[in-house]
Amino acid sequence: MKKYKYLFYLMLPFVMTSCITTKDVRYMQPNESLVINEEGLVPYNIPVYRITRNDILNLNIVTTPKGDAAQFYSSLNTSGSAVTAGAGNSSPALSRSNGIGGGSGAGGNAVFYFNGLKVDSNGDINVFGIGYIKAEGRTIDEVAQEIQTKVNENFQEGKSEVRLNTDGITYYLIGDVETTGLTGEKVAHKNTLNISEAIAINGGLNRTIDKKNIVIHRKLPEGIKIAKIDLTREDVMNSPYYYVQNGDEIYLNTRSKSLNGLGKDPIQTLTTGVSVITTALSIYLLLKNL
Repeated sequence: MKKYKYLFYLMLPFVMTSCITTKDVRYMQPNESLVINEEGLVPYNIPVYRITRNDILNLNIVTTPKGDAAQFYSSLNTSGSAVTAGAGNSSPALSRSNGIGGGSGAGGNAVFYFNGLKVDSNGDINVFGIGYIKAEGRTIDEVAQEIQTKVNENFQEGKSEVRLNTDGITYYLIGDVETTGLTGEKVAHKNTLNISEAIAINGGLNRTIDKKNIVIHRKLPEGIKIAKIDLTREDVMNSPYYYVQNGDEIYLNTRSKSLNGLGKDPIQTLTTGVSVITTALSIYLLLKNL
């Protein structure tokens, strides 16, 4: 019996070290590195999205009832619908069938793809009736302002409005079988979206996810930037990667303890530990009786 007790004590540290602590799962734990301003507020560090090649943009030109822009601008400039005639009214917004939190499987928005303005390999968009406009590396507002200037050359200033947008903030959550219901293509029709909001929209992260090792691949005009963030530290709010940008790929890494079948929750860890001890004892008794 003493041998069994010693074997139990030998396995106990292994089981204990396999447990997940509260520091591993709690979001935004207090941290001295958090930067706050003199008013005690966390400053916004929201990066401005810059258009990249292969982006698809949605253009709507709104005119007054007498500003018949359709005589000059092709209906293709309105991403699949006629130029709006009527002050203050815009054409119906395009939407994805999968909504904010879902993944369509096929990827992307088919209507948006076939009717939107595509940024070509040269970084330009071709607006019918205006011509090619440089888009790559510029903000949505900058490109919209240039189109507005071109429109004003053909119509009385103040009688039309250019509205240029992406198809919301499209991002991708990528994990393993433990996060099957979470992974996929997502879209949020919001001006800004931080990673806490993205996680909340999609139901949160389970304990198998390593919150200290979230990897983000961000698409920039110059290439793809790779960054890591730690969601257990509150100073993550100071990071520009705390705010999700269009095209972000967010990789949810599974903690190694969970891959070994341990650490998912205390009961499972205890059950696994008991199973290991039982198996070890069975092997010991079998070898002893040979």
